[in-house]
Amino acid sequence: MELAAARTEKIEKIIAERRIVTVNELCGLIGASPATIRRDLLAIERKGQARRVHGGAVSPEGRLSEPLFDDKTSIAAGEKKRIAEAAMAFIKPRDTVFLDGGSTILALASRLQGMNDLTVVTNSLRVVMSLSGNGPQVILVGGEFRRLSQTFVGSLSGAILDKLRVDTAFMGTIGLSASTGLTTTDPREAYTKELVMNHAGKIILLADSTKIGKVSFVRFGNMDALDVIVTDSGAPVAELQRFRKKEIRVITC
Repeated sequence: MELAAARTEKIEKIIAERRIVTVNELCGLIGASPATIRRDLLAIERKGQARRVHGGAVSPEGRLSEPLFDDKTSIAAGEKKRIAEAAMAFIKPRDTVFLDGGSTILALASRLQGMNDLTVVTNSLRVVMSLSGNGPQVILVGGEFRRLSQTFVGSLSGAILDKLRVDTAFMGTIGLSASTGLTTTDPREAYTKELVMNHAGKIILLADSTKIGKVSFVRFGNMDALDVIVTDSGAPVAELQRFRKKEIRVITC
């Protein structure tokens, strides 16, 4: 068994490299028990070298970068599943909904198979693939293909989006802060997200707790535009209270 100081130093390096890591992953990498890892994370958080979230820890960096899409799907997978299940309550028969390109949104899309009376508008290649077998009518928004997020973005996407209005837009984000709003890494992505939000009757943000209180590169909307935020129980309570003060409905699951 490693000495505590050496073990915490190794954990700090892992968090700095990966930005997001779960307790279970650290148990395998370090060879320590979950209880030991949690104590180490508490000590690391007190030093300001990480921020604990439900089931793990994230880098304390205020500005977020964007991991590869397939990497994102494995981060907080259980939380994303619960968020997607909660979001289903906002979908009614014969609705027209927009599904954004995030991994939490993809978890929602997988639950729509078989809902033949639904119309889904999306700029996400992964959402289209998820619904390619049967289920809703799907309208794919074109534009410039962004490989990192597997979405079609930019000014060309406006050719279709300007002509459409959806009942509900289910949006994802890289960062969400009461002071800064919604942020992402790419200006083209931000442009398309904001355009969608301008054409939606209701806007529901699906974001796991690793996004809450974080800020990325470019803003794509104010908090005032949101009707509902669905997140997990690991989200910072103080930040959620700020959202509620803005009269946004917040659901934790």
